[in-house]
Amino acid sequence: MENKIKAYNNLLELVGNTPLVKLNRITKEFTGNFYAKLEAFNPGHSAKDRIALHIIEEAERKGLLTPGSTIIETTSGNTGFSIAMASIIKGYECILAVSSKSSKDKIDMLRSMGAKVYVCPAHVSADDPRSYYEVAKRLHQELDGSIYINQYFNELNIAAHYRSTGPEIWEQTGGQITHLVACSGTGGTISGTARFLKEQNPNIKVIGVDAYGSVLKKYHETRKFDANEIYPYRIEGLGKNLIPGATDFDSIDEYIKVTDSESAHMAREISKTEGIFVGYTSGAATQALKQLNERHVFDENSNVVVIYPDHGSRYMSKIYSDAWMEDQGFLNTNTVEETHEIQFIK
Repeated sequence: MENKIKAYNNLLELVGNTPLVKLNRITKEFTGNFYAKLEAFNPGHSAKDRIALHIIEEAERKGLLTPGSTIIETTSGNTGFSIAMASIIKGYECILAVSSKSSKDKIDMLRSMGAKVYVCPAHVSADDPRSYYEVAKRLHQELDGSIYINQYFNELNIAAHYRSTGPEIWEQTGGQITHLVACSGTGGTISGTARFLKEQNPNIKVIGVDAYGSVLKKYHETRKFDANEIYPYRIEGLGKNLIPGATDFDSIDEYIKVTDSESAHMAREISKTEGIFVGYTSGAATQALKQLNERHVFDENSNVVVIYPDHGSRYMSKIYSDAWMEDQGFLNTNTVEETHEIQFIK
């Protein structure tokens, strides 16, 4: 009898079911047990594969997408990559409006995946016609038959993680999770995961990670938008200068803010201590763990899951570049970091 070939039909069948890995050295001085959900194990190397696939398949189910249709989206890079990947496999055109804050690595990858990319200035208001939000809207209006994913205000963004990330974490921890720590940008990841987990156990604490220069923490605490909170910052995919409709603030217990510099150094430290090559937001989430630990939020019975959203390879020209770090003034901080020079043998 001939053995059956064991192969997936395409990359999209690999989305989800990412591993949970115990953190050891980076958290050795912390109280509690800490586990990282490694979303870089998705085929598109980020958590955004989950929402791209779910939203696209819902659009197909409703008849909004047919072969040759165009998908338009606003992205800091990761969602765009996931949409571009799915578009190739499913036979759609892809147009992306990208923030100029996105790393050159991300922008080059989007172009390499066949997407048409519009790079828009990062430090303008959300309603400025040059913002990536407004550019995407305009392109959608101009192109008949296109669909606009609109991840910032799409309830399906939350649903994707409610259906996948939340159940995975609950199963992987055997229901023993006590805290979830996740970065908050569009809010889909933290909101959908939190909704599911709190349905299983309402005592689970959900902590969102925000950036200085973002409005999310203040809005969560006051339910008021404060434009005075907004100023330029460098972390991609974290924080916002608007209030995303895809964030369920009621499912989040508190927000904690982290700095650009400490988050960048923490990402580099994770790579060197845990051997996990992480992106900027993973550094931010782990910096939040450190700050929470200093506040004695955790105890010896805490089982803390932190979501690592993407892979370090998308930040080679940024946080993993000494030249970029120096340009930002990050290598002149009090943070001591061991570096190794490259030696050329002649």
